[in-house]
Amino acid sequence: MVVMNKTNLLLLILSLFLAINLSSAQLRGDFYAGTCPNVEQIVRNAVQKKIQQTFTTIPATLRLYFHDCFVNGCDASVMIASTNTNKAEKDHEDNLSLAGDGFDTVIKAKEAVDAVPNCRNKVSCADILTMATRDVVNLAGGPQYAVELGRRDGLSSSASSVTGKLPKPTFDLNQLNALFAENGLSPNDMIALSGAHTLGFAHCTKVFNRLYNFNKTNNVDPTINKDYVTELKASCPQNIDPRVAINMDPNTPRQFDNVYYKNLQQGKGLFTSDQVLFTDD
Repeated sequence: MVVMNKTNLLLLILSLFLAINLSSAQLRGDFYAGTCPNVEQIVRNAVQKKIQQTFTTIPATLRLYFHDCFVNGCDASVMIASTNTNKAEKDHEDNLSLAGDGFDTVIKAKEAVDAVPNCRNKVSCADILTMATRDVVNLAGGPQYAVELGRRDGLSSSASSVTGKLPKPTFDLNQLNALFAENGLSPNDMIALSGAHTLGFAHCTKVFNRLYNFNKTNNVDPTINKDYVTELKASCPQNIDPRVAINMDPNTPRQFDNVYYKNLQQGKGLFTSDQVLFTDD
């Protein structure tokens, strides 16, 4: 497995999001030049303010973007609320762990944009989420990069559309490759997108199977670094509150970098779906 520098990692991740964007709109950098020319600065200011309130803004926004883009493209349909007659994407079991700060980032940025009279109701939530994701990555230490705009917001959202579309922490390499292939992405693409786990956190319950009940032969997944097992068990005892979360990257959890891949080389991938990138052929 190649260990990528953070610039190459970022470019790969963002180019892949573009590849799975199913919006029919024609994207371009100056899409709002005539209607809301300062939109990118408005969004960035809102994102910075949100990050000052909580660091969770960064991984929550990045993860929200992935979950949106991997289900019917980057159309912000993950933002749509359920109704009495329709269960929306955000309430599918695979999306229930999406942190509220990601949604709040988009909401606050949208409010800031709409507070400018000439911008009101002109900028899509899909574009705001795209810009906000760029900003959180940059503010976490990643490079600044240009985004193309002009996405249209999805008008419908169904929980059933999420089923089978998102990777699970227990996936092996074959399952990961099959899921990403359904989106026209290669194994190398999958490895690059997994690098987004350089930021963020996971609930302890997501790793219990690797620590306490791996298989009939081993209670603990033998591919986990022994020191890391000790650390994880101390942070995630079996009787812990299921709401407790731990960092995906135990070394630099607040930096957008390539340490995630270095951790895999040391047996410190948090999920099975992380570690198999290094241990499986």
